[in-house]
Amino acid sequence: MFDTICTLQLTSDLFTQILHPREPLLAIGLAAGHVQTFRLPPVGDSDDGISNDGKSASENGCGQIETGWRTRRHKGSCRSLAFGIDGETLYSAGTDGIVKAASSETGQVASKVAVPIDAATGDLDVPSLIHCLSPQTLLLATDSSALYLYDLRVDNTFKSARSQQTYHPHDDYISSLTPLPPSDTSTSGFSKQWVSTGGTTLAVTDLRRGVLVRSEDQEEELLSSLYVGGLPAKGTSRGEKILAGGDGGVLTLWERGVWDDQDERIIVYRGAGGGDSLDALTLLPENIGPRGKTVAVGGGGGEIRFVKLGMNKVIGGVRHDEAEGVIALGFDVGGRMISGGGQVIKVWHEAIGDEGQELDGTDTAKREADSDSDDSDNSDDNSSERESTKRKRKKRKRNKGRDKSGGRHVMAFQGLD
Repeated sequence: MFDTICTLQLTSDLFTQILHPREPLLAIGLAAGHVQTFRLPPVGDSDDGISNDGKSASENGCGQIETGWRTRRHKGSCRSLAFGIDGETLYSAGTDGIVKAASSETGQVASKVAVPIDAATGDLDVPSLIHCLSPQTLLLATDSSALYLYDLRVDNTFKSARSQQTYHPHDDYISSLTPLPPSDTSTSGFSKQWVSTGGTTLAVTDLRRGVLVRSEDQEEELLSSLYVGGLPAKGTSRGEKILAGGDGGVLTLWERGVWDDQDERIIVYRGAGGGDSLDALTLLPENIGPRGKTVAVGGGGGEIRFVKLGMNKVIGGVRHDEAEGVIALGFDVGGRMISGGGQVIKVWHEAIGDEGQELDGTDTAKREADSDSDDSDNSDDNSSERESTKRKRKKRKRNKGRDKSGGRHVMAFQGLD
């Protein structure tokens, strides 16, 4: 279904990637703490001069995919990234316990806040993900299962260092967060409710009313989620589903409004004792792939499989990597699929005349002061992070691997932090 048109080699393991909402711009966060942006070719030029020989475009002199900026944004790892609704601001969260708001174009930091200390332990509460719900609200989830709301009503920057609200939708870390579309009566046009997964449960939270409902224990860890609308409405079905990827290779479907338990199951990966974890989900654009709704699923074994909804069947797949799992998937504004995992990012386009390959079955002040340098790599910090990540892999299959750079310093652009 898809062919690789470019492979980008990274300097350390990928922890997170995010695509700009309106421009062909990709941002990545690495285990060594770097944040980097890549500008893809304009729509329509994606096939002109991009190599497919395992090297980045810049290494081949094509100049088609360019680095916008690169900086060591965090000490430790960059755990999560999010673009603002208008795409002008890029937010990053690191294992140093800092969330920063920077210009998407230049990388210049405009403001930052410290992640609240874990009240139960008095220790640093590492962020697990961030998401912009609206131009006014940033959601920040942490390993302790806390979910914080921050006010962004001053030029996309943090209005206050204190969160506006705190929720605890799960007993474990929050592994994914998916907004639900606003109602027809919404005056803002932005979502006020979202679905999250954490541990073995799925939950729905409302911006004003807090946690509305939490599912029954699913007896498997839920790692990813995706909203799909426009499905056929039958009987009590509204044609809206939430898909949740589990750690055993099963994709569960949940009817919107019926949150106590899953509605359907699709086995994406089979295997003795369970299949590969489903770490990333994305919906194919309407003009790409077969008619109807098709979901791309990134697996812990390095494959991307395509699931046709309605048929509820795997219809094909491609391989991202032989050894590393796929931890991020998405489509840019030009309809190109971007997959990330290990130390590799791949850019794909739809194969012409190919229906796809069938498959078998510290304290706050100190942290704020110390976490703003691009030029000081700390080998001990990196080593500690690598060991921490190794331990967490057993519990958190979506963790993005170890920092394989060995703490090597990578020169950053000056003045960005």
